Amino acid sequence: MLRSGILNPHLLSLLARVRHTNTIVIADSMFPHWPGLVEVDLSLVPGIPTVPQVVAAVLAGWKAGPVWMAEEFRKTNDDGVQQEFAAAFRGAEVRFEPHLVLKARVPGALGVVRTGETRIYTNVVLGSA
Repeated sequence: MLRSGILNPHLLSLLARVRHTNTIVIADSMFPHWPGLVEVDLSLVPGIPTVPQVVAAVLAGWKAGPVWMAEEFRKTNDDGVQQEFAAAFRGAEVRFEPHLVLKARVPGALGVVRTGETRIYTNVVLGSA
């Protein structure tokens, strides 16, 4: 029986399939469903869990490559939120691009992890190294 780290079997199954240069999406609660992609829904209630909480848990055992976010994130979220995300990324390189360009990355991902996040433009595409 697992006693530490990620306990959710569906998330563990998705993470076990990640290989070099693969990506997964950690998404807010309003992110659309993408047919054909594995979806792991971790949302409980609005705001729980947050994207940074899930990112931090995933990156604890992940060899991180680039992280992509929408450039609109920086325009719509205050410094405190931006610092919260930066801490969760554990020094991984963050690349900002227009929201529509970020969404174009989604079909190439192995899966989408839906959170309870309610803040705007907080979707993250995590690349593996």
